[in-house]
Amino acid sequence: MGVKALVFERKEARYAAASIASAVRPGSGAGVGPLHLADIDPPELPGEGWSRVTPTLTGICGSDLSTIDGHSSGYFDDLVSFPFVPGHEVVGTTDAGDRVVIEPVLGPEARGEAASGPAPGDGTDYGYLIAGDIDDGIQVGFCASTGGGWGEQFVAHSSQLHAVRSALSDEDAVMLEPAAGGVHAAAKAQIDGGVVLVHGAGTMGLVTIAALRQYTNAETIIAVAKYPVQKQFAADLGADVVVAPSETKRAVRRVTGCRMIGDNLSGGADVTIDAIGNAASIEASIGVTRPRGKVVLVGMPGKLNIDLTALWHRETELIGAYTYGTDVWPDGTTISSFERAQELAETAKLGRLVSAKYPLDRYKDAISHAANAGQRGSVKVCFAI
Repeated sequence: MGVKALVFERKEARYAAASIASAVRPGSGAGVGPLHLADIDPPELPGEGWSRVTPTLTGICGSDLSTIDGHSSGYFDDLVSFPFVPGHEVVGTTDAGDRVVIEPVLGPEARGEAASGPAPGDGTDYGYLIAGDIDDGIQVGFCASTGGGWGEQFVAHSSQLHAVRSALSDEDAVMLEPAAGGVHAAAKAQIDGGVVLVHGAGTMGLVTIAALRQYTNAETIIAVAKYPVQKQFAADLGADVVVAPSETKRAVRRVTGCRMIGDNLSGGADVTIDAIGNAASIEASIGVTRPRGKVVLVGMPGKLNIDLTALWHRETELIGAYTYGTDVWPDGTTISSFERAQELAETAKLGRLVSAKYPLDRYKDAISHAANAGQRGSVKVCFAI
């Protein structure tokens, strides 16, 4: 018996068409690109330790949108197999009846190798990514063997499944995957008081603000937000100062007491977390961070043309924060990003960031909405399967 799913195929001409269309309006790639709704055979269980999962809600994230709009990085070409079903921000039910969220990274255990640590994303060697009996794929949602959350059924390994606390609604639970990413970014930043700036207030920026406020000793959190809905949530989730992009330097100067040298700040925030990931945001993030400060990239960058002179001159530490893992905090606490995300989702009521839900057959509307969420007064857009 077949299942409905949104399938992304390797069709270069359609991928190019998506890139052209989305340059005019983000999200347009869903109408002309390689993504389509189909009836497919459900994925087979690869072996022992795997379960079938029926999604309830699945989010649409920035990496999904980059892929659909034809802007994903070529770096991932060897870490994806086609055709794949997107969707990795998932709350659903296993074939045993358990309500779960998935940690989508396909770690060593999912590929038949010894675990590198307690979480799938731990470890110092990515060689396992080409191992095992499943097709290439860095995560569920980018692997032909597993399927993904934009379908009526997919498969996941036991190492990827987290039971959902009963206190969490499905809306809270679907936010756990991005929340874990925000927690991981906050941990990677190793905050020691001071001023922390979060550049961008979409989903990743907002959950990072919440994690910074709840789990660090940041003295002042400055949020850079473009749209009214983002500004409101940024303040609600713990930002002390919320400013528009054009006001960023002025706000940092006011909070830190630094001076201007031409168009540049003499000092800046102790830590900046870039939750956007484009060339302009990364250059701006470096420019508002004090000399010998730290910039953490939680927004997924691509192939960019960036002037790194300021990085060199200011001796800025640039750190990537990919997904999640087992985090070590400045106070010595060691805990998985997902465990801490469950706490955060409950206390910060992250389910309120879910703004809209669509059925799979309205995927063009859903993707357009997600790609233009801020200007439409929304944050997280999901598929209700």
